Amino acid sequence: MSNRLLLHGVPDTPAIWGPLIAALGETVAVPCLPGFCGETPAGFTCIKDAYADWLVALMDAQHAAVGPLDLVGHDWGALLVLRAASLRPELVRSWAVVGGVLDPEYRGHRIARIWNTPVLGEIVMALSTPRMMARMFRQSGLPAELAAGEAAAWQAPMKRAILALYRSANGLCFRGDWIERLAQLPRRGLVISGTQDPYVPLDTLSRFAQRHGASLHVEQDAGHWSLVERPQSIAAALREHWMA
Repeated sequence: MSNRLLLHGVPDTPAIWGPLIAALGETVAVPCLPGFCGETPAGFTCIKDAYADWLVALMDAQHAAVGPLDLVGHDWGALLVLRAASLRPELVRSWAVVGGVLDPEYRGHRIARIWNTPVLGEIVMALSTPRMMARMFRQSGLPAELAAGEAAAWQAPMKRAILALYRSANGLCFRGDWIERLAQLPRRGLVISGTQDPYVPLDTLSRFAQRHGASLHVEQDAGHWSLVERPQSIAAALREHWMA
């Protein structure tokens, strides 16, 4: 079992890590958010705190087997990594986030606001298809095969999970304990941003890094899926981060 845990975001599956894992050349844990790789487990509510608790439970088990963990999260995976690391810092050796941070000044992106809106979110989900998602992924820099594979997961369980998750977070507007608890984050942090990310701007990620004493790695002309567009560069940044 590896002490590296990589958590994907929305609307992805663990397959999104494939290019980066190949660049790293090592075994890592890549769990799938409940509801994103098939039917949601019975009784799982798909709200932000349920996902955070799920991640902490995984971390507990992995820490018991291999010791302190190196966490990496992308998009919603980044938000959950920050939450879990702030709840259980004793389990964490380092954390790194790509294209997502918990920032009280951030108000979410347009799609997040749509998904957060009752009825409108359901209509948009009903109208969106795997073919549309494959096109979006390709336009965002994913290779055709990976784009097709990720788009194939765009099914009813994932759509329901996304609506519940975004509404539990008020469309990515975080307040209260999710922000206040960040004071407990372990000090070894890395924030990774693409300069062309249309969902979370560089200044938001830079502000978070400065506020929490984390290193900042910027990929010029890369978008939200910089981990796929620039796997070699990001793998090098992670190796340096882990060796610090």
